[in-house]
Amino acid sequence: MSSILIVCTGNICRSPMAEGLLDHYLRDRGIRSVRVESAGVIALEGSPPVAEIAEAAQERGLDISAHVARRLEREMVGRADLVVAMAAEHREAVRRIDQQAGDRTFTLKELVNVLDDFPGSDEEAGPEERLSAAVRWAGEHRWAADPVSGGEDVADPLGLSLMAYQATAWELDGLIERLADELFRTNHDTEVAIG
Repeated sequence: MSSILIVCTGNICRSPMAEGLLDHYLRDRGIRSVRVESAGVIALEGSPPVAEIAEAAQERGLDISAHVARRLEREMVGRADLVVAMAAEHREAVRRIDQQAGDRTFTLKELVNVLDDFPGSDEEAGPEERLSAAVRWAGEHRWAADPVSGGEDVADPLGLSLMAYQATAWELDGLIERLADELFRTNHDTEVAIG
């Protein structure tokens, strides 16, 4: 089984929301062989998600209330096939923990931007092979991609109004849905889109 690790600061807001969304979009596409997890670079182990992000998730049909925060550990990074950071500072924290993870660690916005040009994987490949091909391709092409418009970070709503959490949830929903589509795109999907 392959795994995707999503990283933010405290693992109580953005990353649990992103984890729930990505898990939803993968299951919706019939992808069950990719595990999605999340952690925070300074998480307080066992903390629940912030009430406002749980409410914003509920508005999208997701129940993340059972989530418990986990602190980012080297072993988590080592077993992840892809590490997706909510902000550039999280990407750099992952790289400090495990320098070998650099080629498979991206901010969410950076990864979606780079994968816009991904030609897709072999149509016969399974989800694990498609994930591996997409991550490899993104690692090789990240420097050729256009700069991310508006910066790489997903805004942190911590301590702000419910409206700020809803805006973050809305932004994450769009980015995560695109990520699910792009990571598991096949050559056939690309041909159909072009034709």
